Amino acid sequence: QVQLMESGGGSEQSGGSHRLSCVASGLPASVHCMAWFRQAPGKEREGVAAIADSDGRPIYAQSAKGRFTVGQENAKNTLYLQMTDLKPEDTAMYYCAAANHCYSNDKDWDNLGYWGQGTQVTISS
Repeated sequence: QVQLMESGGGSEQSGGSHRLSCVASGLPASVHCMAWFRQAPGKEREGVAAIADSDGRPIYAQSAKGRFTVGQENAKNTLYLQMTDLKPEDTAMYYCAAANHCYSNDKDWDNLGYWGQGTQVTISS
């Protein structure tokens, strides 16, 4: 059974740093991409960062570039998201996801990806 368990959510002041983790278990060998998504109240879900096995190079949304770092550890069973210079607009539910590929289409992630339950990050000004 596939499980993605996020942790590390909480409240933070604007300008602060925070680290999210996602522990994966039961992923099939065909999974080669892990990613972070987020959804703020009243907004659509957006991809934040992803990392693929093929080259290990991270992919970032424009909103995350220069502030967030995505990586894997523990034999790639753990995905983390190190967030710095946090802003109120970073407030959202953050989700960990895994898929066979780093899809560029949200529908592919919906239909083919594995998802965690999410962890809330709240940034106050």
